[in-house]
Amino acid sequence: MSGLRSLPVPEGLEGERVDAALARLFGVSRTKAADLAATGRVTLDGAAVGKSDRVHSGGWLEVDLPGPAQPPQIVAEPVPGMRIVHDDDDLVVVDKPVGVAAHPSPGWSGPTVVGGLAGAGYRISTSGAAERQGVVHRLDVGTSGLMVVAKSERAYSALKRAFKERTVDKTYHALVQGHPDPSRGTVDAPIGRHPVHDHKWAVVNGGRDSITHYETLEAFRSATLLEIHLETGRTHQIRVHMSALRHPCVGDLTYGADPQLAERLGLERQWLHARALAFEHPGTGERVEYSADYPPDLSAALAIVQDES
Repeated sequence: MSGLRSLPVPEGLEGERVDAALARLFGVSRTKAADLAATGRVTLDGAAVGKSDRVHSGGWLEVDLPGPAQPPQIVAEPVPGMRIVHDDDDLVVVDKPVGVAAHPSPGWSGPTVVGGLAGAGYRISTSGAAERQGVVHRLDVGTSGLMVVAKSERAYSALKRAFKERTVDKTYHALVQGHPDPSRGTVDAPIGRHPVHDHKWAVVNGGRDSITHYETLEAFRSATLLEIHLETGRTHQIRVHMSALRHPCVGDLTYGADPQLAERLGLERQWLHARALAFEHPGTGERVEYSADYPPDLSAALAIVQDES
């Protein structure tokens, strides 16, 4: 949907901000809508408007929408620090370092798991979108730990189904600020797009069901090490739920963590690690489990917290 679009503002958008109105009308993000307004590509009744200006019912809105972006491409190159935990004809399990995305996406020019596997000579399943071939689940760029990638078509189908049906046991360790009370529990709260910030998610009415189980492994003076099991796999789920409990992951400045504590611990990302994965192997039918130790930055931060307690 590119080119110049012209239409009257519907009654239902009376008084809305320009960026919110564009997001509703054209399905673009509010960030993209704000960019369009900032570059003079949005007019209301013939006059250029900014992102925070208000639209009025019946006003004539003109927007110059950019052409469709080219689909992101896989760049086959080795990823330093990405360790192969397991490899067979059906799947490969990797220990993903921080700073690596699962797959290419618009706006991301850094390393990816699929690119790293391709660069190391691995052939993965061709199922899924071209840039996400073989990917059956994802980890945030700033989260380290285990990911399984399908190599065969049967593995892709079986693993996608297993994640959808919640038969995969996903275990995370998180160092969170303070001391959650109770020390073990379940967070059952829907997650959706943050109402204001495009890059964030939040607990919102009408969001997708999201269930997180946690239990305390060790409590320290300033923080608590939790083991977390996910029933669902929403974007930023652990980070959002821990923040909603007012115990954000240490170092997670996006979701309210204390920047001074993060600096003292030498952390430049959230203390969150995908520790273990267990599932029924699509080739053998046997239950398999894989685990990954903490990377150096998380180990060092945890050691400081332990020493201070």
